[in-house]
Parts: sequence; C-alpha cells; structure tokens
Amino acid sequence: MILRPASLDDVTALAALGRDSFLAAFEHLYKPSDLAAFLEQAYSLEGVGGDLAHPNLVYRLAEDAEGLAGYCKIAKRSAYAEHSDAVRPMALNQLYTAPGRTGQGIGAALMDWALAEARELGADAMQLSVYSENYGAQRFYQRYGFTKIADIGFWVGEQRDAEFLYELRLD
Repeated sequence: MILRPASLDDVTALAALGRDSFLAAFEHLYKPSDLAAFLEQAYSLEGVGGDLAHPNLVYRLAEDAEGLAGYCKIAKRSAYAEHSDAVRPMALNQLYTAPGRTGQGIGAALMDWALAEARELGADAMQLSVYSENYGAQRFYQRYGFTKIADIGFWVGEQRDAEFLYELRLD
C-alpha cells in the first residue's frame, strides 16, 4: 500500500469512494431527498474539487494493486475548537476505506499518517465527529486514545444525526 497526497486528477475517484463508502454505511438512515442533497454537497465533483483546493484541508490517499483503497481528509484548523481548551486543534474530517476493505490496515495507515501530520504541523489535539451508533468506528478511534468530549449534531439534508465529538490530545 502506498500513501500519497491527492491531486486534482483524483477528484473523480475521491468523489466515488466517498459516496460509495457513505452509502454503504449510512444510506438506510435517510429519506431519499435528504440523502440526495447531502451527496450533492459532499461528494459531487464540484464539492470534492472545492475541498481539495481549500487551503485548510489536506487529503491523503491509500492505494494498492486494486486502486484507491481509502483516504482521509484533515483540517488544519478544527471547526470544533470551541468544544475544547486545546489551543491548536486539527480535525480528522473523513477517514474512509472502500466498501468491503475495512479491517485490512488501510484505516490504521491513514490514521497514523494523520496523527503524524498533526504533530508535524504543531497541533495539540486531533478532533473528529463520529455517528453515535457507529460502534465499530468508535472502537477504532478509542484504540488510538480518542475520548468523547461533547455531543454534537451532523446534518444530512434536513435530518440531524446525534454525533459524538472525540478528541486526542497530542501534547
């Protein structure tokens, strides 16, 4: 497996993997209209291209012989900073593996990169939000030492999901 930065040439593959991964895990939770609105905002070519060009966001891709196996997206400045006394928190905004690829070490490699990158950039904490009923992801994050610091919401169309804000102190 190779980890590498994303480029504009990766927009189509990133949009497809993000959409497929989100649908595999969460499609059953939403009305079609809410889901369609969210997918257009988050995983359209325009949405992913805009994120990829945003100076606060950094993508890292995991590739292997089968192609794009996963990716993560970190924010150099966390949108959740108000929930913590950390001075320089970053955020792990997305950590996705291709459907059917969970448990193969892809997520761990991306998480290791994200935490090393946060430390390199001088962050004192890494924050992330996780769906309150995504127990597998919660266990994964807890293995890294993340702990819940707040209850927050995540909007998909007009539906608000109960999410947990997790944080790992890096100092």
